[in-house]
Amino acid sequence: MPFVGNTVLRMRRGQHGATGNYYLGLHEPESMAFVALMLRPGDLFYDVGANVGSFSLLAAGVAGADALALEPVPKAYAGLLENIAANRGRAGFKGSIDARQTAAGGAPGRVRMSTDGDVTNHVLGADEAGRRTSVEVPVTPLDALLAETGRAPFFMKIDVEGYEQPVIDGAQAVLARPELWGFLLEYTPQSQRYGEDDANTRLHRDLLALGFEAFNYEPLGRTLTPRPDLARRGNMLYLRPQHLAEIRRRIAEAPPLRVLGRTL
Repeated sequence: MPFVGNTVLRMRRGQHGATGNYYLGLHEPESMAFVALMLRPGDLFYDVGANVGSFSLLAAGVAGADALALEPVPKAYAGLLENIAANRGRAGFKGSIDARQTAAGGAPGRVRMSTDGDVTNHVLGADEAGRRTSVEVPVTPLDALLAETGRAPFFMKIDVEGYEQPVIDGAQAVLARPELWGFLLEYTPQSQRYGEDDANTRLHRDLLALGFEAFNYEPLGRTLTPRPDLARRGNMLYLRPQHLAEIRRRIAEAPPLRVLGRTL
């Protein structure tokens, strides 16, 4: 399907995250619009839990940034490679996407991932062993990627179905880098399967202590506002407050996004 800008998105029936873009234009409009409007050529975007790559396409194919996309589940990773191939060389596609078939986590090793849940595939909890179709996949901490590439991300999206705390535990060097201006983090009650409370209270407190603040983004008005209620469901936007003025300027000056006949 034609996606945003000059990009295209390949999908199949049953790929609920990808097909959400078919029906809605942007499956997650606030988060996806923010990524497309805020990033610039030369920025590096970490797409952790990339699925078939819709966020990476927005970063590289619309904003012109470079993306490092991590997707451990073989079927989703194959879809990610298909989308990279379908968009490579298209007019206006100025960024790059480096795809890695790995999970992120707290330490190098291997974990077992479900394979029967499409966008809800996840690292299996202790009580799920033997009850789900699954595959063993490698784990690469984000700090290891930083050490390998020598390049810190400017922005990240982390969508790992409750496995956020281990991912953040393995990203302490990344989070300390001044080049990182912010990230999107999905909160779900599924963190309970890994021993965290369903609101990820410890994780949220730790992120605030690192100097990040929580915000809402409203795509039609292109407005950022502090998120005082901290109701931790769905995507949370964390930004370094010292960069807010520049982030707002970037968003305000970005070209319009045409999505299903509407302009964002």
